[in-house]
Order: sequence, then C-alpha cells, then structure tokens
Amino acid sequence: MTRTQKTFLLFFAVAALILGLLVAKALSGRGDASQAQLIDAGIILLPQSRSVPAVGMIDQNGQPFAADQLKGKWSLVFFGYTYCPDICPTTLAQLRQVKSQLPKDTLERLQVVLVSVDPNRDTPQQLKQYLVYFDKDFIGLAGSIEDTQTLAKALSIPFVPADTRQPGYTVDHSGNLALLGPDGRQRGFIRAPFDNGKLVAQLPKLVAQP
Repeated sequence: MTRTQKTFLLFFAVAALILGLLVAKALSGRGDASQAQLIDAGIILLPQSRSVPAVGMIDQNGQPFAADQLKGKWSLVFFGYTYCPDICPTTLAQLRQVKSQLPKDTLERLQVVLVSVDPNRDTPQQLKQYLVYFDKDFIGLAGSIEDTQTLAKALSIPFVPADTRQPGYTVDHSGNLALLGPDGRQRGFIRAPFDNGKLVAQLPKLVAQP
C-alpha cells in the first residue's frame, strides 16, 4: 500500500467516524419518523450548520465563481473529476436519474455541483463537455488544489491530491455528497452508495425547508 493510499484511508476513516457520530446523535435525539426516514435514505443532517470557506473557483463556462453564488438553492456538492474511471460517472448518472423523478418545484430549489479534485486536467471546456453528457444544469467548478482542499476539509469530504507527474494518474476521493442549504451553509451529508428511490422520496420534503 502506497503512502497516498494510506493517507486517503486515514482521511476516509476520520470522515466515516464523523458521519457515524452524527448518525448516532440523530438516532438518540428526537427519534421522530421524518428523521429516521432521512437517515434511512442516507441523508445525515448536522446538529448545527457550518459556514463554507470563501474560496474562488472557475465554473464550466470559464467564469469566476464564488461560494456565495450557491445561495438561494439547496446544493448537492460532489468532489470528483472527469477522468475518474468509476465513482464519478456512476454518481453523476445516479443524480441524473434522481433528478428525472423529482417534482418540478423540488428541481427549482435544487442544484448539483461537481468540484474537481483534478484541476490539472479539468479545464472549463473539459468540465462542460463532461457534465453536459449527464445533465446540462449540473454545475462544474475547479480552482487551485489548495483552495479545493480547503473547501473539501471544511465540508469533511476527503480527497488526496494525485501525483500529476504520473501518466494516467487517478485521484483518491470520497463518494459522499455535501449538502448545502439555500443560506449557503452546510446542512449535512448524503452517504454513498445511494438509494435512488429513497432519495426521490425524501429530497422533496427536505428542500421544501428554508
């Protein structure tokens, strides 16, 4: 096992521990049916929302994009990259399917955001070409590797920067989603692997909240 793999496993273990503690706290809390249904769907809400660092990025149209621009809608934020061989295409295809089954009023309050963990290769043109295959409304963002790590750590979604000197390199990253509210603050997580049917059932009630 390489040092990079060990580092990622450590990050992943810490993230899994955090999610586990949140689930335990939620289950020991009010214990109402709606909370239990959210957890069953893999949606873990934080006891208190978290601020999102004000990092600057570029979107798939080549335009500057600030974290504040995510305000106004609920955001499902996924850290991945366009050259990913497995997790990313599977996740984006699932999110496309989930969106296709959601009611119109829910779709108007929801957006999917891919933050690239591979800014070395994920140019705006590459992101746009890749995302349009899944959904023309998906947002793609890329910034410096330092800003991307700052954002990922703040949202507890780990990844390990790749050695870009290696040909055909891959990036170790999580399949979980960060859940941001319309106030631009992190409200929780959605754990992978996803159950499309349960997400379709729970997301409308969740995003109806302010």
